[in-house]
Amino acid sequence: MTPWEIKAREFSNCNCAYGCPCQFNALPTYGNCEAVAGMEIDKGHYGDVCLDGLRFAAIFYWPGPIHEGKGKCQPIMDVRADARQREALIKIVSGEDTDPMATVFSVFASTMETTYPPLFKQIDFTVDIEARTGKLFVKDAIDCSGEPIRDPTTGDTLRARIELPDGFEFTVAEMGSASSVTQGEIKLNLKDSYGQFSHLHLNNHGVVR
Repeated sequence: MTPWEIKAREFSNCNCAYGCPCQFNALPTYGNCEAVAGMEIDKGHYGDVCLDGLRFAAIFYWPGPIHEGKGKCQPIMDVRADARQREALIKIVSGEDTDPMATVFSVFASTMETTYPPLFKQIDFTVDIEARTGKLFVKDAIDCSGEPIRDPTTGDTLRARIELPDGFEFTVAEMGSASSVTQGEIKLNLKDSYGQFSHLHLNNHGVVR
């Protein structure tokens, strides 16, 4: 197993209501799961391959709850990555060189029926986790934006967080509202649904605590 470790910032959007039942071992709000996710690695390596500053994104679709499988995934890798970095990113996000079910990558990979060939594109990504704002754009693939949850009567912003001390993705995530439109093999149209903003620290063995 090649040792790897990443510290990253994540912004993601799924079709569930705010809070996302999946975080509480409950069934998804509408019976299925549709999601968009993007990350930027602030510091990371795969063996001796430096991954600092690289980004990746993905579009997901499951016809039912995630644990029932039959999922589809379109991975998207940073076009700036060289050949070794591309190989490293693909292995990490596909759950390879990882203890079984130790990371979100490994868990999701185990539920996939179809994983489309990775796209190598420019990924425009900005996220302010504390402010609960984010933007993820990939030409001809993803247009996703996030903002704080707002009180429907006053417009005031609401701050809420999910803390999962034993989680396989994050330990603390800020909650927000997000919308996404995707193109290509997996077409989604999400509006004002679950937005997640979090710091990730992962390696072969799971979340680094």
